[in-house]
Amino acid sequence: MRARVFEAGLWVAATSVVAFLLLPVVAIFARVPLSDLVSQLSSEVVRDALRVTVKTNVVALAFVLVLGTPTAYLIATRSFRGRALVLTLIELPLVLPPAVAGIGLLAAFGRLGLLGGTLDFFGLRVGLGTQAAVVLAVMFVAGPFYVRPAIAAFEAVDPTLLGAARTLGAGPGRTFFRVALPLAAGGLGAGAALAFARGLGEFGATIMFAGSLQGVTQTLSLAIYQEFDLDFDSALAISALLVLVSGILLLSVKLILGWRSTYTSLIPFARSPSTSS
Repeated sequence: MRARVFEAGLWVAATSVVAFLLLPVVAIFARVPLSDLVSQLSSEVVRDALRVTVKTNVVALAFVLVLGTPTAYLIATRSFRGRALVLTLIELPLVLPPAVAGIGLLAAFGRLGLLGGTLDFFGLRVGLGTQAAVVLAVMFVAGPFYVRPAIAAFEAVDPTLLGAARTLGAGPGRTFFRVALPLAAGGLGAGAALAFARGLGEFGATIMFAGSLQGVTQTLSLAIYQEFDLDFDSALAISALLVLVSGILLLSVKLILGWRSTYTSLIPFARSPSTSS
């Protein structure tokens, strides 16, 4: 009897949580018919916001991948003093309030910031009304969503495989590109998808650092904020688009991680004497 009551309690709690999390998402699609949803997404505001969002997020993700991947590999494969502090600094943007992130970016890269004068000297304008500011904001808030999983992915690579590659004459660079990267590809792909999804929804730091100018710095999230008072149906349509894209990205993360697990389980067979002979 007690076991049944406990089991029922588990199901009630789980059902309540799922319903609570699902209801706002369902409500977005319930308020706007599919035909109206498509027509709302064809408006000039949505097209401009979509273009700015895709452009800035792709550029930001490219920088995150190019700089974050070797950073993650270095941290994962080296032991050094202050490693815990470095990891904490990488993870810090995950918990910072958006307003703090925006103020920090202004203080660092704004015209009167720490690097503002240096950037102006080289002809680089970063700040209010620039897409460069949007890119920096997305990099700051989304970067840790890639770097942290990337560190875990490289840590999961069997170090004996890296050592074997070095023993067979491969240099550090070749070991990284030919051994470490392919083995960590699943985790890296999942982290990239998470970072991209986070970047798509970035709002606070962007509006404080770059502003919200249609066709220039106004992303989809900022367009929702603008359309909330002007055209609620348009805000719902943009929200629905972001829900669909975010859901697809999260599903792709699960598929990537599932592929990684399958691939990892096959590695011992690939290294067995029977397959290598």
